Amino acid sequence: NAEAELGSIDQQISRMHLKTASPSLPITSLSGGNQQKAVLAKMLMTQPKVLILDEPTRGVDVGAKYEIYKLMGALAAEGVSIIMVSSELAEVLGVSNRVLVIGDGQLRGDFINEGLTQEQVLAAALSHNPNDRKTA
Repeated sequence: NAEAELGSIDQQISRMHLKTASPSLPITSLSGGNQQKAVLAKMLMTQPKVLILDEPTRGVDVGAKYEIYKLMGALAAEGVSIIMVSSELAEVLGVSNRVLVIGDGQLRGDFINEGLTQEQVLAAALSHNPNDRKTA
């Protein structure tokens, strides 16, 4: 039913704090941050148990990053598992409970993010010796 679909879309627009003149506008007409949030909203309509986010904040402004991080925290609190791939080490350390470092197809580090430093993550990333890897 079109009315129920529009209600779901309006609910996601509100939840994601999307800035759009109309729910019928194409996603490409939105700003970069709102495009990212709209894509997330679309994925969330399927009520996933696991969400894989590849560079979820690349190219968005600070405000949109904050909104995306806040949403990720809320989803995790609701029991959604989130796998985030990010090349921004500060972002990884800021939002992750656990950090896996993978290089050349190999697991190079597996850390619980409690006092984890950029230096520890970088050392694992640069390590080619399995005995140098600290695991959780």
